[in-house]
Amino acid sequence: MRKVTDCREYPSETKCTPALSGEPEEVVRATSDLALSVHGHADDREIREQTGAGLRDEPTRLA
Repeated sequence: MRKVTDCREYPSETKCTPALSGEPEEVVRATSDLALSVHGHADDREIREQTGAGLRDEPTRLA
């Protein structure tokens, strides 16, 4: 199942607004990259665990 995360759901000094969706490992990687490059977080396991914990199932789209 695809996962999604939305930066608007988290407090941020930068007022970050991207929403990311995809396979879980892709979203964790992209969200972690954003946390490093935009928010200045350290590149460590903790940030990947935090971003992974914030993922939720992407709503199913009807054709």
